[in-house]
Amino acid sequence: MKKKPLSIRSLEEFGRARLSQNFFMRDFLYSEISALYGIINIPDNPELAIKAGKKLCAELLEPLRARFGAVAIRSAYRSCAVNEFGNKNNFNCARNEVNYGHHIWDRLDDDGHMGATACIVIPWFADQYDKGADWRSLAWWIHDNLPYSSLYFFPKLAAFNLQWHEKPLRRIDSYIANGRGNLTRPGKDNHDGDHSRFYDWFPEQIQIATEYHQHG
Repeated sequence: MKKKPLSIRSLEEFGRARLSQNFFMRDFLYSEISALYGIINIPDNPELAIKAGKKLCAELLEPLRARFGAVAIRSAYRSCAVNEFGNKNNFNCARNEVNYGHHIWDRLDDDGHMGATACIVIPWFADQYDKGADWRSLAWWIHDNLPYSSLYFFPKLAAFNLQWHEKPLRRIDSYIANGRGNLTRPGKDNHDGDHSRFYDWFPEQIQIATEYHQHG
């Protein structure tokens, strides 16, 4: 699809674009800002959004799903209009130029590189985190096993921004109190090597609960 989808039929077609075995473009279009303020969350360049989204899904989200079960999408693609509104109103959105190749999938970054970011929750790990597991165990597993560019962890549900990028940074940051700031980046002593001691408690086969019981 080369043109911005501006009809119900074309938007339905765009949403059906299959990015990987288990993910479709429609999975990444929901935005609270868009829903509440009526700002259209549709890419100006749907081809680039799909191309970047396929990389994000195939190289990062599908391996996570295969290893840990369900992957819940919290926030993913943002149109320039949605992101700009979020930035101007202090809704935790960086400036558009900073988000090119991140949440704004249909813009190349300043260096002309493609990228895509999704904020996700892994329900299995969210349960472990609620019981006291350290978010860094999951961060190091991703670092050792997947070709990510950047990770940014948040306190609620151990949600994190996960970025795929043509020129990956391989950097981990966090807002979580026990590891706030930068965990690793190229050049840090802990960047290379095996970090499996941090996640050696992960089971070989994740047991997915058939029921969820909310407490409180």
